[in-house]
Amino acid sequence: MLRATLKSLLARKVRLLLSGLAVVLGVMFVSGAFVLTDTLGRSFDAVFADAYEGIDVNVAGKPKVALSEMQGEQVPAATVQRIAGVPGVAEATGVVTTDGAQLIGSNGKVVTSFGPPQLGSNWRGESDLVTLREGREPRADDEIVVNAALAQAGKVKVGDRVGVLTPLVPKETFTLVGVFGYSGDRDSIGGVNEIAFTTPVAQRLLLGERDTFTNVTVRAAAGVDDVALRDDVARTLGDGFEVKTGAQLSADASASLKEGLSFFNKILLGFAAVALLVGTFLILNTFSIIVAQRTRELALMRAIGASGRQIIGSVVLEAVAIGLIASVLGLGAGIGIGALLAYVFGNLAGGLTLAGIGVPASAVVGSFAVGLLITVVAALLPALRAARIPPIAAMQDVANPDRPLTRVTVTGGVITGIGAVLLFLGLSGNAGDNTLAVILGGVLFAFIGVALLTPLISRPVVSLLGAIFAWSVPGKLGRLNSGRNPRRTAITAAALMVGIALVTGVTVILDSAKGSIGALAQDTIKAELVISGASTGPRPASFDPAVLTKVAALPGVQLADGEYGDMGMVDGKVTWLAASSDVTALQRIFGAKATAGDISRLGPDQMLFSSDAARSRNISVGSTVTVQASRGEPRTYTVSGIYESSELTSPVQLPPQAVKDFAIPKPNQGFIQLAPGTRVADVQPQVEALLADSPEVSVADRDAFIEQQTGSLDSLLTMIQILLALAIVIAVLGIVNTLALSVLERTRELGLLRAIGLRRAQTMRMITVEAVVISVFGALLGIVVGVGLGAAVVRALKDDGITDLILPWGQMGLFLLLAAVIGVVAAVLPAVRAARINVLGAIAHD
Repeated sequence: MLRATLKSLLARKVRLLLSGLAVVLGVMFVSGAFVLTDTLGRSFDAVFADAYEGIDVNVAGKPKVALSEMQGEQVPAATVQRIAGVPGVAEATGVVTTDGAQLIGSNGKVVTSFGPPQLGSNWRGESDLVTLREGREPRADDEIVVNAALAQAGKVKVGDRVGVLTPLVPKETFTLVGVFGYSGDRDSIGGVNEIAFTTPVAQRLLLGERDTFTNVTVRAAAGVDDVALRDDVARTLGDGFEVKTGAQLSADASASLKEGLSFFNKILLGFAAVALLVGTFLILNTFSIIVAQRTRELALMRAIGASGRQIIGSVVLEAVAIGLIASVLGLGAGIGIGALLAYVFGNLAGGLTLAGIGVPASAVVGSFAVGLLITVVAALLPALRAARIPPIAAMQDVANPDRPLTRVTVTGGVITGIGAVLLFLGLSGNAGDNTLAVILGGVLFAFIGVALLTPLISRPVVSLLGAIFAWSVPGKLGRLNSGRNPRRTAITAAALMVGIALVTGVTVILDSAKGSIGALAQDTIKAELVISGASTGPRPASFDPAVLTKVAALPGVQLADGEYGDMGMVDGKVTWLAASSDVTALQRIFGAKATAGDISRLGPDQMLFSSDAARSRNISVGSTVTVQASRGEPRTYTVSGIYESSELTSPVQLPPQAVKDFAIPKPNQGFIQLAPGTRVADVQPQVEALLADSPEVSVADRDAFIEQQTGSLDSLLTMIQILLALAIVIAVLGIVNTLALSVLERTRELGLLRAIGLRRAQTMRMITVEAVVISVFGALLGIVVGVGLGAAVVRALKDDGITDLILPWGQMGLFLLLAAVIGVVAAVLPAVRAARINVLGAIAHD
């Protein structure tokens, strides 16, 4: 039986490997995800180990706001002296370092960084890690040095006068007196751009206070244990400080980045799951067709003594062989893809030095587990069907008539119902902490259920679609062939349906979100011009608040408002804090309506709440609230008004005086309202001129601003469509495989058609029509399912501001056209093979 199975496998190796290719692509995603995250994880471990090399103990103030990304409280210079006096300390150095120092390059534009920080620091001299390559250290207040990576990116050299933007103050100009690099001839560590000032200037620009530091690095005396010294320093300083060893700092920083990588890893695994789901349909269909073609062969085996268990084992063994081969090939391809993505990520991160490409055990185990599981599960149903073939079938011409669809239809209805229930629970917020898992489970059940219901509608729908081509004999034959086996047509179409449904659903959701946000902004924002900038790092773009005063003085300007923001604590709860330079903007620009109290003015000790935030915190006019911003001491405010909640307004509004304690005490957006009759074109160039010293922001009219804010959704949609294209590629393989097997199954029929006058070109057109009809049917099914899923999500997000359901009619039409093209492409090889059939041999074929 084993020899017979192996011979059977070798006889159909091309068709089975074509099915296995779907598994190869899915496994490639799985292994590639693990290889990528492992490589980047080890690379970041090395980066932070280098960055904290030479630091035995580090002391930093605890952050005012309990968020991991918030900078700690500043360390006074006196504390540095206290630390230096602790027994076992060889040296204590005050450090100023914070993100947000941006160099203006030789082209007048800000040197951006997509991911790595842009550090500003105090120059602390050369060390084993940092050495000057050109020039000298900064000595005067108007002198800086930069790392080599930043000098190259900004195309600046020693002696140049350059502009620098920092979080606390407007643009200042410095002389570049030196360029430094790092050990190992590196221009940067992890792609970081760094500007170093003299210590007093760094304190003024980055901290806003003299004689303070962000942290203190400690070098232990010879023979002193780092952990013991850490504990001694912590006891000396008491509460209010975070004291860690250099090894702890490195591990914490690396763990934070790895958390982000794990999210990326889950995204890749999600797309792998989609590819494998589509591949499951393909393998199921392939094995079903092969079992149907081998009915006589399998019956003959039963007649000569093979048991049903042996027949099942034979089919499953073929699946295991395919799974093993696909896993090996997928693992190899995944290693290559993981290495390529790591290389691309390293370049995007500013030249991250990659650790050697490794293959973690999780990649190997995951590849083989997924590859074998998918193929065996997909082949199990055809294997059970094969075991039921009676021995008497060996003596008959078995036509494999269609079985009744009652059972599969009922099963499909039940599974679809389960999917609908899970989606309802997930989207309505009734799934607790398992919301994402419940939604994904609902989508999976919905896809399987629809696939099982598809045979019920395939024949009438396919017949209707095929009527388009029924004007010719090949068209009529292709139409009949595509509907002759509803189950086979349904499974083939379902593979394409999954990819198209996901793309359509995501498009519906993102287009609806974009349309809803755009409509809300158009209806709400009563400003003709908006000042804003795109963030290229963790800090938002900002500009000099003095610009607003100058804008307000321009002819035709009715109101110039600056919007500030910061993360803070309101009565102990982390909350986004907002403040406006002109409090009346809340009503005049954003259309806020008072529900209690007065929201038209704010005293220095007063604040406003949105209605939702007030309700959730049991706040009313007259309540007192304690607010802690990123900097400064806690302040107590009295609630003087409550305004109606909106997607465009913050939960709380502080007075303008509060912004001095914000992490960035500069506005990140500005809204300009013009007097009636004033043309935008007359005012916009004047505002642009005033922003000359704030190159990271620009001014745009309201429509352009809204387009900028929603543009990221278009980029997200493009990325998702590219990744989901893999599922569509697998579906194309499924159509090719189905048609190839169908041509083989109908060899005698094709020979007879050719014998009675069907020409080769007509034969090819017949196969092409069949492929196009199946492809368009799958796309149509996917569009319907995708629109349904997308509409359900949009409906669930109604309370979150997505109020308009927008259907992408143009893209849906494009999907149908693409499906027709897919059908034509998929039909090429099977059609050529059908046209080349030897007529006499085909007629004699058994």
